[in-house]
Amino acid sequence: MPAGETYLELSEDDGGAHKFYEVTVAGTSVTVRYGRIGTDGQVKTSAFPSADKARAAADRKIAEKVRKGYAPAVRGGRAARAVTRRAIASAPSTARSVAPVLWRFRTGAAAFGIHIDADRCWVGNQDGDVYTVTHAGEVLSRFRLPDGVKCLVADDFWIYAGCDDGTVYDLSAKLPFAAYAISQDVDIFWLDIHEGVLNVSDRDGGLTVIDHEDEFQWSRSSDGDHGWMVRRDDRAVYHGHSKGVTAYATDGGRVLWQRATAGQVLFGWQERDAVYAGTARRLVQRLSKATGRVEASYVCDGAVYSCATAPGGRYVFAGDAHSSVYCFAEDGTRLWKLDTGGGSALSMQYRDEKLYIVTTDGSLACIDASDAAVAAAREGSVPTAVDVKLSAALPTYTPATAVATVTASARASVVSGGGVLVECVQEGGRLRMRILTEGYDEGWNVQFPRHIREAGARYVVDGVHAASGGFYRVRGEIRRLV
Repeated sequence: MPAGETYLELSEDDGGAHKFYEVTVAGTSVTVRYGRIGTDGQVKTSAFPSADKARAAADRKIAEKVRKGYAPAVRGGRAARAVTRRAIASAPSTARSVAPVLWRFRTGAAAFGIHIDADRCWVGNQDGDVYTVTHAGEVLSRFRLPDGVKCLVADDFWIYAGCDDGTVYDLSAKLPFAAYAISQDVDIFWLDIHEGVLNVSDRDGGLTVIDHEDEFQWSRSSDGDHGWMVRRDDRAVYHGHSKGVTAYATDGGRVLWQRATAGQVLFGWQERDAVYAGTARRLVQRLSKATGRVEASYVCDGAVYSCATAPGGRYVFAGDAHSSVYCFAEDGTRLWKLDTGGGSALSMQYRDEKLYIVTTDGSLACIDASDAAVAAAREGSVPTAVDVKLSAALPTYTPATAVATVTASARASVVSGGGVLVECVQEGGRLRMRILTEGYDEGWNVQFPRHIREAGARYVVDGVHAASGGFYRVRGEIRRLV
């Protein structure tokens, strides 16, 4: 190792961190490189008035990491985590008419992640880019993550991105931060988060559940592999894999029911009383959440890559391997089939008579799914799709490397404005977060990024939300009190 360079690693056997931290001193500059083991990581260089001050700053950074469990290591001694890049074949559509696409945003790489809320559209691609776009097709911002984004999920206010670097990032604040770290031996396929509890399905057909403290709860191995579906509610976790769908009780993973499906499950959706499994055998199947019974089938003309529903399951939508999108009535009657005009839909979501899809060519497209627009499209009359462009001044956000600070003198104004004071306390061998501000339950922990916890440190957060599991969740920015 060159003079002036220190290389550390932290790899936890219990499925936690698997990352490195490298510090290089060159004269009056200090360069820090950090990230998941096996990746290039991110780099930050700082300049100092003198070589002595640079060396002192480097020593402080190294000491801080050692206190958190990092240790000297040989670069390349540990393998990178396994990552499956989903190979997707997309044939031309056999539909006679093209869908009425209102606008299309090309992200530059195949995209799987999508979430549509009341304010904006979110799309994440294999290059690690997550964009936010208005419903009218104006790009608002870009998040740049270290690796490919498999999926985007919402859990109430919070938006999470499952990343191929083994980290689940919270995108709800201005800067993304690492919310969960997934075991190095888990090749992530899909995930869902419900009331702060993370559920991960993987290449081997396994299911892993991690609680709000980013600590392992339980795991199960299914009879199949390639777990592309996981959905959760208050009652169960619904896991789709190559042999079908298995429902597990949330409290410990007891099998509630198992159901073979018409081919490998490639995608999943849920409503209040049913889960929908899109399969490689051209079917979307609606299964009862209570019993696993198949209640309806929706027949497509190719393998089903994605599916979604209108609220309550009034309509069922599907995207197949032949660049077509479908709409079915609740009972399975096919209402229409249209050409996407831009590859196969890998994920989709319906909202307010619009069907949003992300495709194999990396596009986020907004389709007018109203009866009038579809009827016109079937007659050959479609709008000219707007090709959405990026702004040169587009704000771009990368994961926070250090928490922002606030001085003790400014704390009062922050708290009086609604901020909440939180302290990190040592409980046995674990660090827990507790609220100091009056009016909150003193016995409840606070869900908080594990990598920034330090015993005795105090933080101010914009707000907290009480979760049903008896803990608080942070909303907004996190600042350390200095």
